[in-house]
Amino acid sequence: MQLTEERLSLIKSKLSNFNITYGDVNGTLGLVIPKEQLLDVCKILRDECGFDWLVDAVSVDRFTKQNRFEIIYNLRSRVHRDRIFFRAILESKNPESPSLAGIWESANWYEREAYDMMGIKFTNHPDPRRMYMPDEFEYYPLRKDFPLMGVPDSIPLPNK
Repeated sequence: MQLTEERLSLIKSKLSNFNITYGDVNGTLGLVIPKEQLLDVCKILRDECGFDWLVDAVSVDRFTKQNRFEIIYNLRSRVHRDRIFFRAILESKNPESPSLAGIWESANWYEREAYDMMGIKFTNHPDPRRMYMPDEFEYYPLRKDFPLMGVPDSIPLPNK
């Protein structure tokens, strides 16, 4: 369900002190939030705007020199039966973002997966271990610069 005009006005008024870019994601409100303001904005979205459920989070590698990585979150309000998306754009050389696991517990596993597959670090994450790959594995398989022809000094690929 889309946001009503009343809900959209409430969100904009509550977030008026932040440097947020508003957009549209296939008919759903999309926000771009500076990572420095992410925790404060998310607390307002949860406590004052009723977004009580972090449904999903995904990471994106744009493979550009600047602002290469993004983390995109999908929020729902079960009370108001609506949804928003928001994203934070991260630096290319040191992709790092504050963890939202303290605000929405479900962010824990999504952020661990983004770290393990994309190398995005989440500050103050409660359990920053790799999820799928061994701890000593130095690559991040979903990055666009992952060596597709095999990892150097690893077991060779089988011949067909």
